[in-house]
Amino acid sequence: MTSATEPSTPVTIAPFPPETIATFLAFCAGDWLALRSRFNLEEGRDEARQAEEEEVSWHSSERGDLQVTYLAPQELDGPGGLEISPPSGGRHRLLFQPDGGFQSQDPDGAVSTGRWQLWPDGSLELTSERAGTSVRERIWFTKANLRLRSSVEHHPDGRPGRASFSSEIRRVSRPAS
Repeated sequence: MTSATEPSTPVTIAPFPPETIATFLAFCAGDWLALRSRFNLEEGRDEARQAEEEEVSWHSSERGDLQVTYLAPQELDGPGGLEISPPSGGRHRLLFQPDGGFQSQDPDGAVSTGRWQLWPDGSLELTSERAGTSVRERIWFTKANLRLRSSVEHHPDGRPGRASFSSEIRRVSRPAS
């Protein structure tokens, strides 16, 4: 036990919000309780016309546990990556490069590439394209234990496709008594 006169070891606290891509990725690691709402904007527009006649379902939401693991960089100057285990199962990997690129591998093994940008407000923006459809996702922390994500898909002609919004609360374990 340390007495009041003994010097204590200083505790290093990471800046909030994270200021580099490596600290942002490390900050994402943990167990999260996620609530995600999905919107199919195309169906919403077309089915809104029929809304008076029948029940329309262009929106869905799900709740579940999300596990995020930080992957140490494979290269000395690399920021690292994330392995994400969503409630629906499988593992999604994102590997980030220092030049602003990233590689994504979905649970089925399909690989895609994209660009990342860490904005001055502490939010991370991911942009990718697949078969002409572009997806822009933004991830940010409002507090150390609250992470928000939004994603919008656009077709080649500029029409919006699908969108989602997630709020994720970090699960913390109680200290052992």
